[in-house]
Amino acid sequence: MNFPEDLRYTKDHEWIKLEGNIATIGITDFAQHELGDIVYVDINTVGEEVGAAEVFGTVEAVKTVSDLFMPVAGKVLEVNSLLEKQPELVNNEPYENGWMVKVEVSNIADVDSLLDAVAYKALVA
Repeated sequence: MNFPEDLRYTKDHEWIKLEGNIATIGITDFAQHELGDIVYVDINTVGEEVGAAEVFGTVEAVKTVSDLFMPVAGKVLEVNSLLEKQPELVNNEPYENGWMVKVEVSNIADVDSLLDAVAYKALVA
C-alpha cells in the first residue's frame, strides 16, 4: 500500500495535502482497498463551511456506502468533477486524480495535529 510522506492522514482514512491555506482531500489507498470498487461519489457541500470530523459527502462502493469526514474545518471550494463520470479514479489513483474536494482551511495549524505517514501506516498495519 502507498502512504505518501507529504500528506497527513485521519483515523477515518482521509488524506489531506496542504498548499498555502488550500487543502486537497481524498480517501487513502487503504480505504479504497477496503471499500472495493467505487461506483459513485456524492458530495454536495460546495460553498459550505464544514467542521473537522463532520461529514462532507459519501462514497458508494459495490457493497456499501461510507461517509466522508472532513480532516480539518474549512469551506469546501471545489469537488473533483472527474469523479462524476469516473468514480473508479478513487480506486486507481487515490492520491492523484482520485482526490475529492479542495477546501479553504480555517486554521492551518490543525493540519499538524493529523497523523503523518508513519503513524497512519502503524494504524492500519
